[in-house]
Amino acid sequence: MTALRWGAATDVGRVRTNNEDSLLVESPVFAVADGMGGPAAGEVASAIAVATLKATFAADHSRDALADAVRRANDAIFDRAREDPALRGMGTTLTAVALVEEDEDDVLAVVNVGDSRAYRMRDGELEQLTDDHSLVEEMVRTGRLTPDEASIHPQRHILTRALGVQPDVEVDCFGVTPFVGDRYLLASDGLMNEVADHEIASILRRHHDPDDAAHELVHLARTNGGSDNITVVVVDVVDDDDRAARASAAVAATPVAPRPVERDIAVAAKPPQPEPRAPEAVESATPPARRPRRITVKSVVFVLALLLVLAGALAAIGFYARGAYYVGIDDATVVIYQGRPGGLLWFKPTVKQRTDLGEADVPPAYVDDVRAGKEESSLAAARAYVRNLRQAAATTPPAGADPGATSTTTGTGTGTPGQPGGTPTPTPTTASQIP
Repeated sequence: MTALRWGAATDVGRVRTNNEDSLLVESPVFAVADGMGGPAAGEVASAIAVATLKATFAADHSRDALADAVRRANDAIFDRAREDPALRGMGTTLTAVALVEEDEDDVLAVVNVGDSRAYRMRDGELEQLTDDHSLVEEMVRTGRLTPDEASIHPQRHILTRALGVQPDVEVDCFGVTPFVGDRYLLASDGLMNEVADHEIASILRRHHDPDDAAHELVHLARTNGGSDNITVVVVDVVDDDDRAARASAAVAATPVAPRPVERDIAVAAKPPQPEPRAPEAVESATPPARRPRRITVKSVVFVLALLLVLAGALAAIGFYARGAYYVGIDDATVVIYQGRPGGLLWFKPTVKQRTDLGEADVPPAYVDDVRAGKEESSLAAARAYVRNLRQAAATTPPAGADPGATSTTTGTGTGTPGQPGGTPTPTPTTASQIP
């Protein structure tokens, strides 16, 4: 019977304020999911994925059941987003391995949707088992980009396949034979974005304990930048019921022949060849050369129309994702971001302006809003919100002060929806005075 040992680690990273990754480490199934679609939606999507995978696979430990569990996870995420407008657009990657029985032998079934990855280390060599479902990786597979070019391509975060985005999803599913000494790695892209494959291999070789290896990988990814959530699962095959020994014995007992045995048998049983035909008969039996297909105007128009539709969709998503601003916290400082809190698909928020207002200066009534990301429709509105925060902070008594004390600041401002109210009406400012 195949026996496994495992370890896992996850970290929010150094940029994000919440962890949208989820993991599952309950033998015989292990999984990593990387959610997307905003601070709340990403967490929901990845959590639904691993919960559905666990519940569905528990009823049937087979390769087909594992693939079906992924498809059910897609249905659950898609239905939840359709029911709750706040979760629209959420999705997640999912990569999993599970020990199943096929033909009275143990097999590790692997499933994948998205750009989280599964690796296998065997005899000290690291091999990527899954294909990334991303735009740049498909360009690499077709020869349009090199791996080095793909690693810095501005569209490297665009996924071509994810759970919950469409009502149906194609699932990659295959099986590998586990041998004692094999080590399997599941990881979200927060690891691969910061740590090269040769560095991953070095850590997996150096640490015997899978839990130590998982934590060291997460630590290195965080040290190298930690621009995204980081989740790692390491699974070791510690017993294969002498499968490796039997395979070695079978190889050793197989005689070396210049050609496969099957081919020798086929030659021996080959019927006598007919007498050669006359040259003219041979020529007449030769089929005419196939004419190459021509590119028609209709096919060109179709491709151009498809590209225009795709470009329009990408432009619309980009306009929505970048067409807003929000006030948030970065390194204990109030910052104005351009974009949606937590990002949308491959569009991540960027710092538009840092202010001189610290997190500790934000009045308690507004701390939760600012930490979650207070959205505003324009940069001017976001700046006005920061000004009002500063004025509210000035009129809020410090902790421990006499609540009956009278503030020396007066004003008549009433505030606007979603902004600190009851604050003094700000005096007009010039562009150079904006924080």
